[in-house]
Amino acid sequence: MRIVLAQISPYLGDVEKNFRLHLKYIEKAKKKNADLIIFPELSLTGYTLKDLVENVALNHEKDRFFGQLKTLSKEISIVLGFVEEKERGLFYNSGAFLSRGKILHVHRKVFLPTYGMFEEGKYFGQGKNFNTFTTPYGNTGMMICYDFLHYSASYCLFAGGTEIIIVISAAPGRGVSDKEFYTTSHMWELMGKTISRFSSAFLVYCNRTGFEDGKSFAGGSFIYNPAGELIAKASYVDEDFLIKEINLDEIRTIRKKWPYKRDDKPEIILEVLKRIVRKYED
Repeated sequence: MRIVLAQISPYLGDVEKNFRLHLKYIEKAKKKNADLIIFPELSLTGYTLKDLVENVALNHEKDRFFGQLKTLSKEISIVLGFVEEKERGLFYNSGAFLSRGKILHVHRKVFLPTYGMFEEGKYFGQGKNFNTFTTPYGNTGMMICYDFLHYSASYCLFAGGTEIIIVISAAPGRGVSDKEFYTTSHMWELMGKTISRFSSAFLVYCNRTGFEDGKSFAGGSFIYNPAGELIAKASYVDEDFLIKEINLDEIRTIRKKWPYKRDDKPEIILEVLKRIVRKYED
């Protein structure tokens, strides 16, 4: 399976221009015989939208952009980020997986950062689920940015049988490092290494780049294999087109060696969580 990470810098609030940017990268990926191309969080709109949210919102069942993307997905699978108007006046920070002419799954961001520089809870509704869904490449799950920093979300996908975990992100760079990247970049990579290793799954993380409203986005997209080994790494800060071939048979090999999946007990975890929630309510 050949994957492309399109580490782009979207245009804030301009869906038409971003759509053309997507078409450019999709065409490039097709020429490289890629099976799947992944764009960052809110790739069709830009991130710091604030009051622009309602102006750029799309209904994926009716919108002309998604009509064209579904047609393109007959040749290459596509993951992208957008503002979804699921119901009239109700907006979500969403990611879509398109393949074989259909939208196979839409993930709505569950954990909305609303502190410091982040204001998502002011403008977006909260997603309610982490689903494992079937794709031509295996069982797949999606998260959006801050979802990934809650390891409970990754466990839900692991327990659901996910083999390929896709994270789309618009993570700013914060903290000065003595290396050539931001301090926060190490946090995402550490999470990628940990989750891939203990989920025995491929972990694919696509972040954006560029500047918006005084924020610098960190780039640094990556892929970890089911052994927790870094196998592909994009540039920090700069735009990039990262292509990597992965062998899905590695999942079987690692799960035979490290039987975390075999020995998982989600029914026990569920009962413990019920007790914890009841205690909170007391």
